[in-house]
Amino acid sequence: MRNRLFLFILAFTVKLASAQTVAPDSPAYKRFPTVPPFTILQADSTTLSKDKLARHQPTIIMYFSPDCDHCKHQWADMQKRMKDLSKFQIIMVTYQPFEEMVAFYKEQNIASYPNIKMGRDTKFFLPTFYKIQNLPFQALYDKNGTLVTTFQGNVKIDKLLAAFNEKK
Repeated sequence: MRNRLFLFILAFTVKLASAQTVAPDSPAYKRFPTVPPFTILQADSTTLSKDKLARHQPTIIMYFSPDCDHCKHQWADMQKRMKDLSKFQIIMVTYQPFEEMVAFYKEQNIASYPNIKMGRDTKFFLPTFYKIQNLPFQALYDKNGTLVTTFQGNVKIDKLLAAFNEKK
């Protein structure tokens, strides 16, 4: 009995010691793996914040630039697969001037997709929160608002969907 107890305590100690902890100098999204407390200015001049998101629905936060070719290709891929993406709330965020965002919003007819919200990050909060280095950037959150994964640069829609499925 004492041997079993010793082995159990030893195994628990090894497991505890090997558990990955997030370093204090890690990006904020790793230290706080939930949807961040963002506020964006939408095309209709209203604000959208984390508190206004639909509850219990998986979320994709996509940071992009309206004049970025990679971002345009990512959007085109998403547009083609919107049927597969319709169950996600997609928050498209840019740092570019409001007028450029509104032009993209209108050109791409974003209003016709009820699951997509678009806005300008007027406080430049998200790039520092995620330590974004490449656009487009996508952060995926499950229906409980817990981070699934992030992608920097273009990502195939199948890979994006698979990331949500792996989390289940």
